[in-house]
Amino acid sequence: MAMTLPVPIEFLPPEGWFPADLEKADATDVAFAVVHPQPDAGFAANITVDGEYRPDTATLTELADKSVERLRNVADSVVVTDCREIGSPDAPALIQRLVFSVGFGDARRELVQSQVYLPMLDVADSREWAVVRLALTATAAQHDTVLGDFQDFVRTVRPGTGTGI
Repeated sequence: MAMTLPVPIEFLPPEGWFPADLEKADATDVAFAVVHPQPDAGFAANITVDGEYRPDTATLTELADKSVERLRNVADSVVVTDCREIGSPDAPALIQRLVFSVGFGDARRELVQSQVYLPMLDVADSREWAVVRLALTATAAQHDTVLGDFQDFVRTVRPGTGTGI
């Protein structure tokens, strides 16, 4: 079963991308995922959404560092090629780009992952906050081609009024 985000959000998936079957993919740590319709070398670019409550005072940079460490447990040669805070004090965010290698059967794939971290207050309890992570994962060859779709997707993400995705 897919995870439930700690705060509700609303967004528009990129046109032409289709929902991933999270149960079939055993993606219990993801709340939402879409897949690009044209795989590259057998790998389908995907966009995932996950998040967690943050009861501590961890910075966005510290959360991004933890994400890198988790990826190093399942991938080879993880390199952070960009990591910077963006936005304003009222609407901060962090973007990070990772390059890494993973094995698929007998083949290795060079992948690129662009991540966006968005802190959000809980609309039901403004003393609580969460961080929502949006991630695009694609082959190195396809990443720049699908990056515009991801950027358009990120621009549509906003706090929701319901109980989650």
